[in-house]
Amino acid sequence: MMKGVPKILLVSVALLAWACSLASAYDPSPLQDFCVAINDTSSDHAVFVNGKFCKDPKLATANDFFFSGLDTPRDTSNPLGSNVTLLNVDKILGLNTLGISLARIDFAPYGLNPPHIHPRGTEILVVLEGTLLVGFVTSNPDNRFFSKVLNVGDVFVFPVGLIHFQFNVGKINAVAFAGLSSQNPGLITIANAVFGSNPPINPDVLAKAFQLDRNVVNYLQKKL
Repeated sequence: MMKGVPKILLVSVALLAWACSLASAYDPSPLQDFCVAINDTSSDHAVFVNGKFCKDPKLATANDFFFSGLDTPRDTSNPLGSNVTLLNVDKILGLNTLGISLARIDFAPYGLNPPHIHPRGTEILVVLEGTLLVGFVTSNPDNRFFSKVLNVGDVFVFPVGLIHFQFNVGKINAVAFAGLSSQNPGLITIANAVFGSNPPINPDVLAKAFQLDRNVVNYLQKKL
């Protein structure tokens, strides 16, 4: 970490400014200065739009663009040993139409943010504490695996829609911040989607696709 440069400043400059430059490639471009979202449309049959409804700009306040507490470590006492705090349009209403979001990722020693994809956003990640093994896999037919061990201050990019992960290979806690090029990048965790779908995928399909014994598939589906 560069001396004299606050961590939050580094994250803001290195992640959010970069992600803003990509935002127009995926999310609709705004037609006004901002469009603060309204979560409650006061109707059981509200019309769905590609984004969220906007409040009158005259009623917007500084709190619509504000979140406090991202400096606080998150609880990682779970089977994966990780915790993702995502600040998207649902958490900061002023992000609506701006095409950007931010995440804090906490890792216990040997904690894992498991293989997943963001269907609507490219991710750029910077390590603030610890050492992470990260990687992503390209699409068929090559399925090339790109991987790197990241230390404090290192940055890595995960292209939109590709399977990727982060794994704490150190004996101490790790923290990373990530910028994403969408106000709502989405998340599909591979194991949960495949073995934990609702209703479950036919076990014969998964057994053949993964070349596994059907009993193993049944076990994984019950576990997830």
